[in-house]
Amino acid sequence: MSTSKPPLHTALSPALLHLYDVNHAIVVIIDVLRATSTIATALYNGAKCVIPVDSVAKCIELGRQIDGITAGERDGMIAEGLQHGNSPFEYPREFIGGRTLVLTTTNGTKLLHMALDRGAGQIITGSFPNLKAVCDYLIAQNQPVVLGCAAWKDRVNLEDMLFAGAVIDQVKEHFSFNCDSSRIAETVYQDGRNDLFGFMQTKNASHYHRLMGYGLEKDIRYCLTTDVAPVLPLYENGKLVVL
Repeated sequence: MSTSKPPLHTALSPALLHLYDVNHAIVVIIDVLRATSTIATALYNGAKCVIPVDSVAKCIELGRQIDGITAGERDGMIAEGLQHGNSPFEYPREFIGGRTLVLTTTNGTKLLHMALDRGAGQIITGSFPNLKAVCDYLIAQNQPVVLGCAAWKDRVNLEDMLFAGAVIDQVKEHFSFNCDSSRIAETVYQDGRNDLFGFMQTKNASHYHRLMGYGLEKDIRYCLTTDVAPVLPLYENGKLVVL
């Protein structure tokens, strides 16, 4: 029996995903502010599934076909023509329970479809609200991992890097690393782990400023809170479902 550990790599931007072999890997889609935090929250609160789509038009059309809740954002605001946005607070159990959420976002759903197109072996979504569920799953599966940061329009961002670092911090004994971006993410996380919100604030993180400008401090704080939506969203047959 082989005792070698599977590799773990971190793609800090969708523009870098092509550099990594995703075919036999579990790809973790990370879009902390706010897509993957909202996906975990909706599923934790009883959504039947979340269908991630890469365009607003597709979102509207599919929502109409299946009587789903159409939701999403472009540049941090509710996208024109959609009913709901990308805030986890829009999806309490009494609203989302038993229903299907059709979601499109600027970065997260786009990266998920990129990973699909590149033949990802398996896709899950990760955020601080479901950090432990992600880490437990990756350790149990014992397969190669690519942590895919959704970033912001291909530009590296701090919050997705922080989450990648948090995962690495918890799973590093179980994986092999030949990946400087993973080491960078871990280093940044070690620096900010005691107060993630304060870290984003003092570092003048771009997405922190963008969402604060919209009055979304509550969203930011929630999305940086660990294990408040402890489910594992797994992509199967076009849908994200709870494993």
